[in-house]
Amino acid sequence: MPHKLPPLNALRIFEVAVRAGSYSLAARELNLTHGAVSRQIEILEQWLGQPLFRREGRRMVPTVHAQAFGREISEAFDHIGAASELYGRIATRKVIRVNAPATFAMRWLIPRLDGFHRLQPDVDVRVSTAFSNESGLQGTFDLAIRRTIERNGQFEVEPIFSETQTVIASPSLLANTPLRDPQDLIDGVLLYTETRPGTWEAWLREAGFDSLRPLRMLRFDHFFVTLQAVVDGLGFAIGTFPTLDMDRRAGRIVTPFEDIRASGSSYYLLVPRDGDKPAHLRAFVDWLLAQGAAGTT
Repeated sequence: MPHKLPPLNALRIFEVAVRAGSYSLAARELNLTHGAVSRQIEILEQWLGQPLFRREGRRMVPTVHAQAFGREISEAFDHIGAASELYGRIATRKVIRVNAPATFAMRWLIPRLDGFHRLQPDVDVRVSTAFSNESGLQGTFDLAIRRTIERNGQFEVEPIFSETQTVIASPSLLANTPLRDPQDLIDGVLLYTETRPGTWEAWLREAGFDSLRPLRMLRFDHFFVTLQAVVDGLGFAIGTFPTLDMDRRAGRIVTPFEDIRASGSSYYLLVPRDGDKPAHLRAFVDWLLAQGAAGTT
């Protein structure tokens, strides 16, 4: 059955106009006249049966509906571009697209990618991030990393590593607020992460102080924000290892109760079963699993 698509040239110009925010800026980016952009937008509006831009002073600006439509079109063009690069013969470099949780990507994966590049200098690894409160697997990728397993049979699943959790702090905060035992935390500021509920409770239970209630606390929506608050000396948090090993080695954080650890989450590698698995992708999978194993020994 043929696809019912709008005029593709008009669609391309519309996407730029929405992204740029005006006809004039779109015309400049596309090296077209203002009138040419206007005509193509009119063609698309006729096809859709509704206006996409409105006049504000001397500018034509996208409607709320057009902005939402533009985001969908931009994402579709991204998919087309990625597929063209992956399967087209003109591609000169090999590309691996990885989708991973934001904290894992920023604190564990990206700092190690230079090691893979030294082994495979002709391969580009492109990382997109997902937040803990996002459901499912979104976007286009060659492999994904998650803390939960997709049990629908569409993915080959390999464990990367399991985390342990303990208290983290900035060196400066610990120097000013020394901790002799977990009971001293009651006078500190405890930092909580909304997407990681129960981490403080699990660690305090492991430490034998499950009835401890802090006098002061701060809450953040994502862990990478909590981590920055720790580095800035705002309080104590529960950190996960080996994910934060490099931060600890760099002296950004310290672990005052290193011997008291609670079990944490496990990270898994998910590779689509029906996806192409060229040699450079298999090499990356092997390298990633070896990095995970090395970080837990």
